[in-house]
Amino acid sequence: MNSLKISGFNINSKKKIFISGSKSESNRVLILKYLFNRNIIIDNLSNSDDTKALLKALKNQTNTVDINHAGTAMRFLTSLFAVTNKKNIILTGSSRMQQRPVGELVNSLKKLGADIIYEKEIGYPPLRFNGFNQKNKLIELRSDVSSQFASSLILVGPYLSDGLQIKLVGNIFSKPYILLTCEIMKSFGFSCFINNDEIKIKPKKKVSIKNYSVESDWSSASYLYSIVALSGLELNLSSFKFNSLQGDSKLSKLYENFGVKTYFKNDGIILRRSKSHKLKSFIELDLIENPDLAQTIIVTCLGLSIHTKLTGLNTLKIKETDRLVALKNEISKFNVDVIIDDQSIEIKNFPKTLPENVEIDTYKDHRMALAFSPLSVLVKLVINDYDVVSKSFPEYWSILQKLNFNLEFYN
Repeated sequence: MNSLKISGFNINSKKKIFISGSKSESNRVLILKYLFNRNIIIDNLSNSDDTKALLKALKNQTNTVDINHAGTAMRFLTSLFAVTNKKNIILTGSSRMQQRPVGELVNSLKKLGADIIYEKEIGYPPLRFNGFNQKNKLIELRSDVSSQFASSLILVGPYLSDGLQIKLVGNIFSKPYILLTCEIMKSFGFSCFINNDEIKIKPKKKVSIKNYSVESDWSSASYLYSIVALSGLELNLSSFKFNSLQGDSKLSKLYENFGVKTYFKNDGIILRRSKSHKLKSFIELDLIENPDLAQTIIVTCLGLSIHTKLTGLNTLKIKETDRLVALKNEISKFNVDVIIDDQSIEIKNFPKTLPENVEIDTYKDHRMALAFSPLSVLVKLVINDYDVVSKSFPEYWSILQKLNFNLEFYN
């Protein structure tokens, strides 16, 4: 096991921190480039493992495509392989990926005319593709499992000769990610219309766009927000937009709860904690639209000893791990009461001082390592399997070293 001892008692911020392009934007743009114009030049593409896995899969010339842990790649490639009439192609992934459901997406693609077979358990990868012949343009899709199912279908919508209409059924989880997909489509020149629970995409086979610049990743910035909230350090990050397409840009508002102000300047942001801000004794936040921020926020609240309840977390059980269970296991190590159910987490009753040298297990989940690391500005930590961060934020540890965190890597 690769482990990391980390402490950040003497950190400083002398340089601007550059964060790689958004994984969410990058993966969507790569699908559109593959389908509609392979000459598009993409600037600031994400350097995450997930995006690298998608790039490799799009170049694959064999009959088996293994995307390992890359969940977004699994969902997006499922639709792409289906509608591009791929035959005798198998799409698979890691053992955990084969436990993550794709049944709702596959059912929708079958209704459209895709021939897809489950190689093992019904509703889960691996998947075998055996061609496509469009039968319908109107489908219903459950929207309370994963927003990536809707995004996956939206991205291939213009490729279909009759276009696509989607009726979303149930509560819409992570809606900002669906809106992100639609806005990227529009920037490429596609028609993407969303009205409440209905989505309409008109057919179009070619686009004239030549360049696309990916904004830096707001979810990656969340860990730096947490560091500012816990330490009072001022940070300068690039490159971010005031009118961001990314739903996780909402963290600039969410972290005002902890006194962190966001100042937009040129192509970046300055994070500064207000000295006069008074923390609340109890905070309750509904993160149904931003569940990927839950781990970061709950650990920030742990460090600030704020009684906190986060709701709207239904999708966390089907991520890289069951994130609610993982959070309960790890936060409990700090002698804090943790209560979870299928869609929420609550922490309360904090010790006077947090224990030192707690070992954080990461469950092969990048966000577990990333979210807990800011606590090291308060107490020394050990993070096991620290290299899991490469899934979304491979440069993270080097950024902390530039901020003068003390990092000791060992086996």
